[in-house]
Amino acid sequence: MFGYVVWLLLALLVFWAIGAYNRLMRLRGAIAKAFAALDEHLTRRAAICDQLCELMRPLLPTEQSTFDTLAAAQSEAQLLAAQVRAKPYAADPVASLAVAAAVHAAALTRLKSLLEHHAELREHAELYGLQDELKMVERQRDFNRQVFNQAVKQYNEAVREFPTRLLTGFYGFTEARSL
Repeated sequence: MFGYVVWLLLALLVFWAIGAYNRLMRLRGAIAKAFAALDEHLTRRAAICDQLCELMRPLLPTEQSTFDTLAAAQSEAQLLAAQVRAKPYAADPVASLAVAAAVHAAALTRLKSLLEHHAELREHAELYGLQDELKMVERQRDFNRQVFNQAVKQYNEAVREFPTRLLTGFYGFTEARSL
């Protein structure tokens, strides 16, 4: 009788461990799915920024450093986004991408300021069409960023909760980082 109880408890422990693993993998998958949607908007924003810079460079020759700064920030952000694509639940690449995104946002703010304050750009309707498209893409990016951060939060809560956290080291799960 005692042997059956031990086997039953052991079986329950094994099934619980498998369930905990599957739950963490499902939550990790949700992070990857959320980043894929976010990455789509990051890529689209980069393409719009490239178009804006290409159109504005000849019109504002004194602002070449602004365009170069944006291009450099964008290149860095795209490189780091490629690293995050591989493991969107890994904290270090996401942290680096968060820093690069902040640098890119600052450079993009300068570009937007140029669009607002230079009267000679008002003649070019294409610039303002791209600016409107950029605003829409940024709103979508902000929403997808919130979805990503929520997926990270749910995953991290699962990693931290007892008794699952007893197995996270064994399974190799670590906390993710939000953007």
